[in-house]
Amino acid sequence: MTDELEPLSPAEARQMYLDERRHELADATIQAHGYRLKQFVAWCDTEDIDNINELSGRDIHRFRVKRRTDDNLATATMKGQMATMRVFLRFCASIDAVKGGLDEKIILPTTTEADAREELLEADRARDIFEFLDQYRYAQLEHALLAVLWHTGLRIGAAVGVDIEDYDPDEQYLAMVHRPEQGTALKNASKSERLVALSDSVCRILDDWLEHNHPGIVDDCGRNPLFATSRSRLSRNRGRTIAYQYTRPCIYAKECPHSREIDDCDAYRTEKAHSCPSALSPHPVRRGAITHHLQSNTPEKVVSDRMDVGLGVLERHYDQRTEQEKVQQRRRYLPDE
Repeated sequence: MTDELEPLSPAEARQMYLDERRHELADATIQAHGYRLKQFVAWCDTEDIDNINELSGRDIHRFRVKRRTDDNLATATMKGQMATMRVFLRFCASIDAVKGGLDEKIILPTTTEADAREELLEADRARDIFEFLDQYRYAQLEHALLAVLWHTGLRIGAAVGVDIEDYDPDEQYLAMVHRPEQGTALKNASKSERLVALSDSVCRILDDWLEHNHPGIVDDCGRNPLFATSRSRLSRNRGRTIAYQYTRPCIYAKECPHSREIDDCDAYRTEKAHSCPSALSPHPVRRGAITHHLQSNTPEKVVSDRMDVGLGVLERHYDQRTEQEKVQQRRRYLPDE
């Protein structure tokens, strides 16, 4: 430790960092950074590090090894963890809490094409889920939310930020509006603002949801949320729970692919739905929606604009088509002569 450094606990440093970045990052990104740094603060507690002035490159290496081995993180997840640590340490150096250059000692793991290919909701499985929802939960909150997520590929944060006034049933679209001052920021701020076209079937579900089942509540900002519970605007956490809940095979297919007795399985309880090995969060639903659009011959640029994802990111992280599928689809756009 040098004389220039000012003592600071890991927890205080984490909070200062989040407060500093809150005005420039989307809410979902802040939540992700907060969770990753929470793991670091917990590790510091186990290592009796109560002043980050003491951190060294060797400490960062030990934390990295701990996360990679004990927590069995995928390479892509590990890369996100260490990227957050890098910018966090850079911030800490700027406020004289750690030695300058400590962030440069972090080496990000290299992700491969295989690392980018993660789980997704496949179209056949989505059809089974919606057959169940159509029959048993028609135009309820779960049905309306999942229909929009699947057919539009919206991020869960964007979906819960939509107001009733943002839905145009006549022109059949949702207007995506960046409202950070009211807690409903979009991932890429104003660049994410756009009109998202809806199909006839999705509009029918939304119309019936609004007419028959919407609770009619107003949120704390005086706005009318499109997706709402009996108390408030639907939260991201509740939206994630809905995705986990209705992507369990025991719910929509009445069978367990993991050879478990359904009635005795903890994951059969709604509050434990996330523990089902087959349950999916909203992001694999988004990934599946994007892949389904691509496999249905929607041009990449259209998918990029609709789903608010760059073409490079689209190809690397979402495009699940085989090379044979790609060439056959490109052939359809070639001139005859």
